Formats: sequence, structure tokens, C-alpha cells
Amino acid sequence: MRCPFCANDDSQVKDSRPTEDSTSIRRRRQCSSCGARFTTFERVQLREVTVVKSGDRREAFDRSKLEQSISLACRKRDVSADRIDRLVSGIQRQVETAGEAEVASQRIGEMVMDGLRQLDSVAYIRFASVYRDFSEARDFEEFASTVQEAAANERS
Repeated sequence: MRCPFCANDDSQVKDSRPTEDSTSIRRRRQCSSCGARFTTFERVQLREVTVVKSGDRREAFDRSKLEQSISLACRKRDVSADRIDRLVSGIQRQVETAGEAEVASQRIGEMVMDGLRQLDSVAYIRFASVYRDFSEARDFEEFASTVQEAAANERS
């Protein structure tokens, strides 16, 4: 593993343990050149999945892009990084175990929407505003009112 401090290719694993949700392995490493310590995470990848985007563009599924978009929706909200990571891991697991070599970006977007709806209503609305391409304040109002109605129905 390359050291992020000095770019040396040789490092030693000092400690390994599963993460809390057991979806990855956390490794503490020490660079053999500069002695710096850093953490890496190792995840299982079940299969290569291609995402089919609008206009039939195709690209490899990228967990970091998914994590970045969910983190952006949850920015300045009381949502822990651990909960975001669990949501991302759950979506990745669904995509990889679906048995398909290709998945539509809209399907991934719906999975994110479902997860954010349960995680945080403001993050859900933020993501929906980009995903569904809200163009006017009225779009926000209509969507927010449906979120409020759904929350009220769940409480009753």
C-alpha cells in the first residue's frame, strides 16, 4: 500500500479488525520509509457492475461517487459518517447481489432516495431536488408537503 505522506510503496499492517457493521476490514499501517501511520479500509467487491446513465453512457460503479452524493445531501445535518457508510454499503450490496452486470443510474437513485427517506427528511429533500431536477420553489413545496404527509401517516 502506498504511503500517503511520502509515496513509498512499502508499508506494514500493524492492526486489522472488522468495522462495526462487518462490511469492511480496517487496517492500521506504518510506512517502512518515513514511519508515518495511516488507516486503510478493505471491502469485498462481489462483481464488476456497470452503471447505465442517461443517453446510454456507461461507466463502472463507483462507491466513492455514491458516498460523495449522499454525504453532500447530509451535509450540516445530524447524520453520522457511520450511518452514511452503512447506507452506502447497503446500496452497494444491493447493486452487486442483484445478479445484473448493468444497472440503470435511475435505479441507484431510487435506492438512495429510499435510504435517505428513512435517514433524514432534509437530506432526502436535498437529494430529490437534484435527482428530480427541481426548477422552481413550487417543486420544493410540493415535494416537501408529500414528505410531511407521509411522515404524519407513519406516526398515526
